[in-house]
Amino acid sequence: MAMDAEVKTVCVVTCPMCGHRAEETMPTDACLISYKCVSCGARLRSKRGECCVFCRYGDVACPAVQQGRLEALRSITGRPH
Repeated sequence: MAMDAEVKTVCVVTCPMCGHRAEETMPTDACLISYKCVSCGARLRSKRGECCVFCRYGDVACPAVQQGRLEALRSITGRPH
């Protein structure tokens, strides 16, 4: 599985209540555990044991999870990706 060498900071969040999709910039220094849908007002929350709302409802994992995956891949292969 190929991975981009850069951590993505833009994510499309999809509301499970109304299906609205919103492009959001993810913080690189914090986890977001709550997000309000701008369309229907639903409060999206990460579930227990999950990192954040981006990991649950987004099209890409949050920067912290992405960075962890990149570091794990680098430690396995011994080279940057």
